[in-house]
Amino acid sequence: MDFTNSSCGGSEHRQIEENKPLLGEMSATGGSKMGAVPCRRSLLHFSGMRYKLLQEGDIQVCAIRHPRTFLSKILTSKFLRRWEPHHLTLADNSLTSATPTGYMENSISYSAIEDVQLLSWENAPKYCLQLTIPGGTVLLQAANSYLRDQWFHSLQWKKKIYKYKKVLSNPNRWEVVLKEIRTLVDMALSSPLQDDSIHQAPLEIISKLLSENINLTTQEHESIIVAIAPLLENNHPPPDLCEFFCKHCRERPRSMVVIEVFTPVVQRILKHNMDFGKCPRLRLFTQEYILALNELNAGMEVVKKFIYSMHGPTANCPHPRVLPNVVAVCLAAIYSCYEEFINSRDNSPSLKEIRNGCQQQCDRKPNIPLRLLHTNPDLVSQEVTTTESRHKSVIVTSNEIHVEVERNNTVNQKLKANTGNDSEPNLIDCLLICPACSTISIELSPQAERVLACYVEILKMLSDYDDWRPALAILLQPIPFPKEALAHETFTKELKHVIQRFAEDPRQEVHSCLLSVRAGKDGWFQLYSPGGVACDDDGELFASMVHILMGSCYKTKKFLLSLAENKLGPCMLLALRGNQTMVEILCLMLEYNIIENNDTQLQIISTLESTDVGKRMYEQLCDRQRELKELQRKGGPTRLTLPSKSTDADLARLLTSGSFGNLENLSLAFTNVTSACAEQLIKLPSLKQLNLWSTQFGDAGLRVLSEHLTTLQVLNLCETPVTDAGLLALSSMKSLCSLNMNSTKLSADTYEDLKAKLPNLKEVDVRYTEAW
Repeated sequence: MDFTNSSCGGSEHRQIEENKPLLGEMSATGGSKMGAVPCRRSLLHFSGMRYKLLQEGDIQVCAIRHPRTFLSKILTSKFLRRWEPHHLTLADNSLTSATPTGYMENSISYSAIEDVQLLSWENAPKYCLQLTIPGGTVLLQAANSYLRDQWFHSLQWKKKIYKYKKVLSNPNRWEVVLKEIRTLVDMALSSPLQDDSIHQAPLEIISKLLSENINLTTQEHESIIVAIAPLLENNHPPPDLCEFFCKHCRERPRSMVVIEVFTPVVQRILKHNMDFGKCPRLRLFTQEYILALNELNAGMEVVKKFIYSMHGPTANCPHPRVLPNVVAVCLAAIYSCYEEFINSRDNSPSLKEIRNGCQQQCDRKPNIPLRLLHTNPDLVSQEVTTTESRHKSVIVTSNEIHVEVERNNTVNQKLKANTGNDSEPNLIDCLLICPACSTISIELSPQAERVLACYVEILKMLSDYDDWRPALAILLQPIPFPKEALAHETFTKELKHVIQRFAEDPRQEVHSCLLSVRAGKDGWFQLYSPGGVACDDDGELFASMVHILMGSCYKTKKFLLSLAENKLGPCMLLALRGNQTMVEILCLMLEYNIIENNDTQLQIISTLESTDVGKRMYEQLCDRQRELKELQRKGGPTRLTLPSKSTDADLARLLTSGSFGNLENLSLAFTNVTSACAEQLIKLPSLKQLNLWSTQFGDAGLRVLSEHLTTLQVLNLCETPVTDAGLLALSSMKSLCSLNMNSTKLSADTYEDLKAKLPNLKEVDVRYTEAW
């Protein structure tokens, strides 16, 4: 059998591959041109059979001690000595047996193996290979030709890797070392073995070499990087090598090596990495690479093109790991900007202290009482003067907002209880930012400012991609930034673009992430609402968030209750300034009887009547209330069936024609009504049974019904387009005793959840569903 040593690559095919421009047509004006020099690499390819690297296995062993002159006579003889079965392990330094007896009593060091050959003599035993050692020969006999070749290539690989570890552990002349590195890379590329360690082992050897020799010139740095570049195309660099790459990015950000060699490496990391926690240096290398791109003449334009290259030209990014990895890099980089500031403080302030201006506990000033819309200018100016004299160069922006809104006694007691609580507070949900608050300016170093600007800009870029926005909103919930960043005006001002994009997105999975994840923890909605730590626009973003949330929130009444409890002041102020969304919010609060305190109701009415749009909408509300009272007046039928093919408009016209205060049974089966008719149905106070069989009534309508018709007992949804999203809302209708979900998109999990949460449910029809 003819065989050529894989390390020399004599009979292998050499193929020259020209890489695509790594960052497209990116170029930097007045400096190095991006992508101007194509990166060419000579790659060796093994064209024969492929094998897995052996670490251990069973094989027959025969050892022959002889002078070399008698070797041919012994090998051509018909009878060899006895064969011993052994389980051999290919360790890093030697070939050892699991049963160290007989021929393998002592392990065979790779340094002692002079040659490894396949036996090709005519009378030689089948499937044998020969290890030449000083003073003798060790023969290994496999079960078949494939196993023999697998053992042969594995032994060759282990022997050569052992040799390179020795050679590169004591470098003398770097030109020789560089030549050995290139030979090592060629050997790995041309090996017929297929295993992750085939490329990782050379990288680890070179990584160790670089970590032990830190005083290398820039030219030597770049020569080594170019030499190992082919191995990095399909492998992550080891931690020490990542450290070496980070150093090069920091010291030579404009080097063509950064663009031509590091770009495909970083792209592979972002596409395939599953957890930066297991290898944080990969994240650090990616972070330094992006900063190196930002140092080019084109700056953020180059970074933008890199992000575009990661997303791809299609509407949807084909690589699901790219976004989480980029966001992880951004979050770590942003945290690092404030790390020095955090560590510089012996006692880092809590979020509560930050919002109180980082004053000492014994030095806190009492809140300034302000009446809603009736501030005292003299008091404010006096407080400002006092504050300026006391705090000249302190450190964080105070976000404590001192405002008192007139509320009923219950709310006042609740506020007092919250004030006395020492736990981490919510963001202050008040109306006006008191200018008397002490301001502590967080001053970052120039380098930290550049890093912060770069990575916040990347978050803004990510939010501009429609397919990435839902996942980005989830990744930024709960708020993942340190409290010092949230108190930094520059950061929150730049991040506002991302939150604005969330607020403009009509998809519920996006804008619902503006709300807090759980009660007691602030979300983006609280941060950017008037009185929040990040609000700087008099409530425009707040109004935008409220508008989009009200349009899709299935817990409309619950959302209004939270606004009335926490954000009534901002809503009234914005309504007073003519904001139509807030005018609608105040009208809904009155319509749904959210506000119980008479004084507060009168104040809302006064606010509505102070603007033309508010006056018009309040008059419309009064008209609807009169119609509602007439509709709910006792009398009228107890049962009503709408003719087939009736529409939402027909139902509304019918219900406004008289009083239906006694209506208990309403059948809309086989009509053309949709979820829009839910606004009419919730006005029927006595409704107990509702038949929506074969209508277009969907999830949105179910959400409205679940909030208002809590006394409904019988509901027929047979052959309607409702799904789990709407059916889950029925869990709040505790009075339901009969529910027909025949031929809907009900799942088994949702059915089990409904059964657990509806204790009075006796009759259920789930035929022709997944739960059947």
